[in-house]
Order: sequence, then structure tokens, then C-alpha cells
Amino acid sequence: MPALLASLHSDQASLVLELRDAGAPVWRHLGARLDPGALAPLGDGRTAASFSLDGDVSLCTAPVAGFGWFGPVALAARRDGRALMIDFTVSAVKADADAITIRLEDPQEGLLLEQSITRDPGGAFRFDARLTNRGAAALTLDWLASAQIPLAADSTGLISWRGRHNAELAECREAMPQQVWAREGRRGISGHGGPPGVVVLGEGAGHHSGLVHALQLAWSGDSRLTVERDDEGFWLLSAGAVLQPGEVVLQHGESYTAPQAILAVSTQGRGGAAAQHHAAVRAQIDWPGGAMRPRPVHLNSWEACYFDHDEARIADLAQAAAAIGIERFVLDDGWFKGRDDDTAGLGDWTCDPVKYPHGLKPLADKVCALGMEFGLWVEPEMVNPDSDLTRAHPEWALHVPGRAQPTARGQLVLNMALPQVRDYLFGALDTLLREVAISYLKWDHNRDLAPAGGAAQMAGTYDLLGRLRAAHPLVEIEGCAGGGGRSDAGLASYVHRFWTSDNIDAVSRVAMQRGFLAFLPPELMGAHIGASPAHATGRTQALGFRAAVAMPGHFGVELDPRKLDEADRAELADWIAFHKAWRHLLHGTRTWQGEGADGLVWQAAGTAREFLLFVIRADPPHDRRPQPLRLPFLAEADDVALQLLRIGGGRRGYAMHSAALFDAMRAAPQRFTGSWLAQAGMPLPPLKAESVAIFHGVAR
Repeated sequence: MPALLASLHSDQASLVLELRDAGAPVWRHLGARLDPGALAPLGDGRTAASFSLDGDVSLCTAPVAGFGWFGPVALAARRDGRALMIDFTVSAVKADADAITIRLEDPQEGLLLEQSITRDPGGAFRFDARLTNRGAAALTLDWLASAQIPLAADSTGLISWRGRHNAELAECREAMPQQVWAREGRRGISGHGGPPGVVVLGEGAGHHSGLVHALQLAWSGDSRLTVERDDEGFWLLSAGAVLQPGEVVLQHGESYTAPQAILAVSTQGRGGAAAQHHAAVRAQIDWPGGAMRPRPVHLNSWEACYFDHDEARIADLAQAAAAIGIERFVLDDGWFKGRDDDTAGLGDWTCDPVKYPHGLKPLADKVCALGMEFGLWVEPEMVNPDSDLTRAHPEWALHVPGRAQPTARGQLVLNMALPQVRDYLFGALDTLLREVAISYLKWDHNRDLAPAGGAAQMAGTYDLLGRLRAAHPLVEIEGCAGGGGRSDAGLASYVHRFWTSDNIDAVSRVAMQRGFLAFLPPELMGAHIGASPAHATGRTQALGFRAAVAMPGHFGVELDPRKLDEADRAELADWIAFHKAWRHLLHGTRTWQGEGADGLVWQAAGTAREFLLFVIRADPPHDRRPQPLRLPFLAEADDVALQLLRIGGGRRGYAMHSAALFDAMRAAPQRFTGSWLAQAGMPLPPLKAESVAIFHGVAR
């Protein structure tokens, strides 16, 4: 008799579970798309194995310890200090083409576990888990996995990202572990390594082909991802939120819902997995008006003036911003009472009467009269000890009674689990948004959590953000945490942009931005033209290189245009106009990435019919001439017209070597077959270090 199966299928992948009369469904397949047909039950093909229990224990959707499963568990809980010995029986499974829902019960321990796997329209699978305490006594939850998935025995390696402030998203490549690989966050934020996620490569997988599993947790707090090798030869990937000991205590009838996990299974390599994640995150974003509009070009005031500003200086800066084509002016830190440096004022969200004696409204109105939107920096989750809020409510900061409260950047962290804290912050921000023409908030978070606030801290922040979005649906919000310390799919349901890094050095940004795009789409990636020398690194780079590197993201400026000479101001205005002309291809579309010979990297954005291609050289070339650049994403095109729009970088007035073909490509599109570009490659002009060639392509 064939096995009873429940399956979900995307255009590239299949997820197949076998249903059982008792116990959670067992995994049969999670990989390339297939037709399972009339499979025999899994048990029919599993022979006895030495030194094993007599009863077979296969990997199921909710493995638990104590009765023959010795791998990672889906659930760990206690009652009265006793670890629960859980034995789930299945009470219901519902399956259709779009979702599988599983209901598991343990009447003896008084547990109900509800799991669901949903097929996302963009190709990803979404995993949900919810635990309910049905027992009479309270239950302490230590761990609930958002997802646990099998990885094939021929998986070859892992890609993840690590980072710190000003050095986000450093790519790490590792072989599959022979025991356990773990990526765990303990700082109270998702971290400067980007979203809690990992990419698992199948045999031969690369940017454009091969089987890839890529999972990210939609969660902005502490998390744990592990990949553990089973002695049967496969690996198990587990993901979930880290809970502080004793943090989640469920009374009778209460439930805990784990953060959602998003899984891409792609046969089109890393690029195909990234495309699925981009589609999944885009589906979460609540755009003002219901749809994304062209992403406004920013000028953010921080590196232009830091804390040293007043109404007249900012008005002059806004005037200079409008003159070069800026569409949104963002007033960063230093605008509120007592805020002359980072040691005071956080928590007191009222305008500084010295810097802005008439309040922010006249400034905001002036910015709007110049044809720009007005944005404002806030850091609601933080408080300075030197603030009226701390003096009135010292108990509102995270603390352990009788213990010291460590500061960072001169600040403490408000306890976002307290309803009175969220009410105060909502009232302060709501007043600002009602009284001043603010259409954008830059929401910052500038320290790790010590002591820890647990999952309740992040849940409280989500609650406050959701409340503000409901009250002010036309206001956009940017997520920032010391740069890119909290950029993830969990926060993406509440914000419309992430600040990638406080480091705007263009060479540093090349790798950072490529890492960002592994899980999050380019229209959410804050990318600014910074000053030269770069404030974070001291390196000097040409304006064209800085602009070209920032071009694919949500574009902006982080300098004072008034300090540029006339030629640089004109060039900056030209790059802003160039971005506006092409952002319809850069945002909300497909992104492809790859690597060329001799240290080149490339990125294309758009559709299969029209795209922009960025060829980036950060370091000096070693070869005498550039090798052709293979573009596999064009393999199916019959004909491609390519035009070299510009080369950003190099010393002004210095002419690079050229040839007749590249002169022709500058003047008009040149035609190639798609198969030639994919297999033989596109001829490239010479590029010096710190330069970017930008091409426009039209395929048919």
C-alpha cells in the first residue's frame, strides 16, 4: 500500500512529507522539484541498523528527546523544574496546494503544537510553529524551533555572514560540519552579520546554478541556527529564537508563537535563492498607499554636521540639497533637548529650544517648500541617564535589581516589555508626527542589550512599531542599529528601508552590499555617497566610484554639498539625475550577482528584457587586459543590445585606454547573442582600481 503523502511544490522545488497514523509527519524530500508518485512507506525501505533501537525513529517535523531521537529537538520545556518527556500524536493534518498544517498533541503532558508550512508565491516556503499549554500547571518553555529541515547528504558547504559595527556582512565559507555548526546571537539584536540566516550549497552549486537551500529567520532579537550531522549521513538545519532561562512561562491556555522561518530551495544557485527571499520580504512590506513608489533620493545630515547644527545651518544645508536634486531631507541626531553630544537627552523627545527656538515645524515646512520630504532621526528604545525620563522613571530601563547598569554610548535601554514604556514612546512620537510635517523616521538602536531583554524586548518594539504604523500609515520608517545591526525579515514588516552600515567607504561597501542582497531586496538597502576621505576609514575615493557603488540601493547622500567645489557639485547632481532615470530597473526587480576574472565582481538588476549591469573593480588588475565577462542570466536571450552608459571612478580628466568596440558601445547599443554573453562573455574595457562600468541591456 503506498504511503500517504502531503506535498508542496514551487517551480524549482518540492517538499514532501509522509503522514502517519501516530506521530508527526516524517520527511521524505526537500529539494529539486519532482513527482513523488506512489511511494512505498519510508519504513519499508529502512533496514535494521546496528546499535539502534528496535523501533525505527525517522526524522519528523517535530523531533523530541527521550524515546529514540538523539538529534536536535524541536521543543524543550519544563514543569516544576522537570524536563517534559514529550510523545506527540497527530490529531489533524490538512494539506492543499498552498499549505500543510499539522496539529500535534500530547495529552499526558498537556501540550498542543501547531505547525504550518506555506508555499510563498515567490517560491519560498514559510514555516510557523505555535505551542499551547493545555496542562493545569504552568509550563516553562526553553526552546521552540521555528523550523527543522533535512539537508541532503551531498551538501558541500555553508555560507554565512559575520560582522561588527562599521564592518558588516563579511562572507564566511565553510565546509559542511562533521559534528555541529552554530550561528548564535546573544546581543539582543539580529547583529551586524545581517539577518539570522545561512546558505547551504549542494554539489557544484554557485551563483547561477546548482541546488541551494537558504534559510533566514524573520526575527530581530537573539537567535540560534545550527547545522548538525546525523550519523545516518544527512544534516539537520534548525532555527529559532533564543529564549532567556525562565523568560517564557505559559499558564493554562496560553500560547507562544515562534518567529517565522523563510526557506528558499533553488536549483538556480545562490541567485535563485536570493530571488525567492527578495520576493518573500517584498510580500511583507506595508508600503504607504499600498505600493512602492520610486524610492526618494536622500540627504542625511549626520556626516554633514553631526551634533553641531541649528535652524539656520540646517536650512542652508536643505537649500543646498534641493539644488542638486535631493528628494528627502533627513535631520539626524542632535535636534532634541539637551542633545549636544551622545551623553544626554535620549528619552526626551521634544525639540531643543536653543537650536530650534521655534520648534521643528518651521524647518519642516521650509524643507517641504523646497520640494523635498522631511525626515527625522529618533532612537526610541534608548534613554540617557542624563534625561528627564530617567529622572522621572529610572525603573523603566532594563536592569537587574541590586546590580550595576552598564552603559554604552552613554545610554541605557528602555524595557520595551513594559506597556507603560510603549505608551510613553507612542505618545511622544505621535505628537511629533501630528505637529510636524514628518513623512519619514530614521529609527536607530545604538547598543547591545546588557542586561538582556529577551524575546519580550523585541516583541515590545514590534508592538510599538505596529501601533505607530497604524496611526500614521503614510510615514515611512528606516531601521538602523549602529548601522546594519538589525536588518532582517522580522523588522521588514514594519520598516521600509535598512541602513546597511555606518561605514560609507565605497570599497568596504562593495562586499557589504553583496552580502545584504543575499536575503533582502535592493530597494531596502540604504546606500549613500559619503565624503572623501571616508569618515569611517580615512580612505580617499573618486566621487564617481562612490556614486556608482551606491547606485543599486536606496540611493542617498551623506555629506555637505556646500563643501564641494563647483565641478564636484555638478557631478554629484548628475549622478543623482542618473539614478532617478534608472531606478525603475533597480528596485522591485530581479537582482543577479556574479564574479569575473582577475578580481572583478558584477551585479545586474532589472528584468529578463531590460537591465542595468554594474561591473566593479575595487583592486588594481593583475592581468594585461580584462577577460570577457560571462553573464549566465542571458543564456535564453536570442539577442542582447548593450550600451556602455558610463564609467564611475578614476581621476577627473584622465582617459582610460579604449578600443573601437567600446567607443561604439558608448555611442550606441552593440548587439550580441545571449548564448555568446553567457558562454563566451562580454568584452570589457580596461578598468582601473576603484571604478565601475555601468551598462544598459535590452534583450529579446
